[in-house]
Amino acid sequence: MPRTRKRLTGAAGPDKKERSEKRTKTESSEDTSAKPESLSPQKTPTSKNGGKNSSNYWLMKSEPESRLEKGVDVKFSIEDLKAQPKQTACWDGVRNYQARNFLRAMKLEEEAFFYHSNCKQPGIVGLMKIVKEAYPDHTQFEKNNPHYDPSSKEDNPKWSMVDVQFVRMMKRFIPLEELKAHHHAHKASGGPLKSMTLFTRQRLSVQPVTREEFDFILSLEETEPS
Repeated sequence: MPRTRKRLTGAAGPDKKERSEKRTKTESSEDTSAKPESLSPQKTPTSKNGGKNSSNYWLMKSEPESRLEKGVDVKFSIEDLKAQPKQTACWDGVRNYQARNFLRAMKLEEEAFFYHSNCKQPGIVGLMKIVKEAYPDHTQFEKNNPHYDPSSKEDNPKWSMVDVQFVRMMKRFIPLEELKAHHHAHKASGGPLKSMTLFTRQRLSVQPVTREEFDFILSLEETEPS
């Protein structure tokens, strides 16, 4: 399918309320030699809904507020995704090996939370799905792009991206502070969010979500904010 060239900030850094570092610090400064085996997504039984093999879930961060990086605005909100043709866009710009490997693990129709990062109120704003599996990220070859990588070769590209499509907005915004409160409570009680990657690897912009975590977060839509 034709892909949009709209810039996606797959390399979102830690949220303002999660860190003490400067806002402009991105995941690309993380240890790129880190291997993702310890964060491999957990498998769940094949879905009974139409026989779809959607076994993994994800959380993907993007910045909803304008921020220039080498003269390019890296803003991309869920509203921007909705405005794209067929409400579909490529998730480019990821420059962390662990996050890249998660992109490469994604399968068609798997669902992901769209998470607004590096903004006044970070949190989960909606759902999207994977509509094209990993393929070379074109921005690594574009010299004027802030995520250009001169060490990456077209016959052996380092970086990948996927195409995502808007599914729906959350019934209510699920803020980081609320998720963090549940995480702390669940560490003591053994609840679903006790080991959520959002808190154990805060700076990772593409991360796995277990079925238990996914279902619990969806259940929060039906409750009043605590």
